[in-house]
Amino acid sequence: MHKESIFLIGPMGAGKSTVGKLLAEKLHYDFIDSDHEIEARTGATIPMIFDIEGEKGFRDREEAMIDELTQRKEVILATGGGVVEREPSRQHLRTRGFVVYLRSSVEALVQRTRQDRNRPLLQTENPEQVLHDLMQRREPWYLEMADLVIETQQVPVHRVVKQIYERLLQEKVI
Repeated sequence: MHKESIFLIGPMGAGKSTVGKLLAEKLHYDFIDSDHEIEARTGATIPMIFDIEGEKGFRDREEAMIDELTQRKEVILATGGGVVEREPSRQHLRTRGFVVYLRSSVEALVQRTRQDRNRPLLQTENPEQVLHDLMQRREPWYLEMADLVIETQQVPVHRVVKQIYERLLQEKVI
């Protein structure tokens, strides 16, 4: 039986990488973080790519990477928060696997990303406003694409993984 790949979407700080690693272990799938894959292939950090190529250059790289990675089988793919900005990326995610939206409040995201210097869009005077604006723009795409929405704020990571696992069984995805 062919098992679907699972694609995790949501804002930065929602827990996609943490949840993805644990879910991949549980399912015996490969885990891939699209941002880490971009960094490994370019030899540059995401902030460096933003500095040199701007957001458009980064999104071009991300779009190509998502096209490639979504063609793999039996993977858990943690995507960058802005992956939904491009229609081709949304299309690849929607049509090539099961999409789980890890949802969290802006307040929780601010707390989780407060010390992280590896998030170029938050290197500003008011990161909370940036997160609010990003969520305002991206949430409709997250919701439209999601086969499953899981709340991650104030929920221990092992419980989030358990909820996803149970729903995947229920939906006969795995």
